[in-house]
Amino acid sequence: MPSNSWWSSSSKEEEEMFYANVMLRAAQILMEEEEEDVSSESVITRQIRINRDHQGAHEKLVNDYFSDAPFYNAEIFKRMFRMSRRLFTRIADDLAGLDPFFTQRPDARNYEGFTTLQKCTAAIRQLAYGTVADALDEYLQMSARTSRECLYQFCHNVVKLYSKKIFAETKRVLCSTVVPSS
Repeated sequence: MPSNSWWSSSSKEEEEMFYANVMLRAAQILMEEEEEDVSSESVITRQIRINRDHQGAHEKLVNDYFSDAPFYNAEIFKRMFRMSRRLFTRIADDLAGLDPFFTQRPDARNYEGFTTLQKCTAAIRQLAYGTVADALDEYLQMSARTSRECLYQFCHNVVKLYSKKIFAETKRVLCSTVVPSS
């Protein structure tokens, strides 16, 4: 290394020793920080429960989209969910009949969980708009983790429910449109 005017010694060995000590000290600092991180990870902390109004969110959802006289009409529903209200409720009912995840039941702390409509709305909105899981937190009062779980369960169960029907229908349509060769 070239000698700098600020460097008091011109000895190459002293310069190398200085850099080796700096590197050693930096490595020690990094190891100490890693040890602190590991020791802090071993501490078990309880997650803070956010008191969400599941029932109020359900009532708002029903009043907005699913009541006899909803706030948003069928055209707006179709634009918001990318499907008709009738198709949405059919899918929600089929899912509730297939998997207990899509029924409202109490959680481990005995708090009432989300309704079928809330869980399906979370999943379909994520699919329709490609939004992140926590985008519906304010409207549905649902955490990002629960919203992701709804999406996963929705996709898994929709494939389970409808894949055979879709395959059979596609096969029927394809067979009916194929013109026999002469």
